[in-house]
Amino acid sequence: MKISVNEKTIDLLPGMKVRHALTRAGFSIEKDSTMKAYDQWGNEIGLDGALAEGMTIEVRADEDASRQEQ
Repeated sequence: MKISVNEKTIDLLPGMKVRHALTRAGFSIEKDSTMKAYDQWGNEIGLDGALAEGMTIEVRADEDASRQEQ
């Protein structure tokens, strides 16, 4: 199945999770990281979330964590 991560299209096998898509796209999101994954509607998605064909994921800095560091 094809998934888009930050405008990069990647191929994954059915049943793979969000964490697999992010790893395949070159991201390393740790539990304590300030990076978060969001779906095409802006909803935060968990690393163990299911994927669907054609899904779009955006990885960006968590705005709340960024504010706390300032």
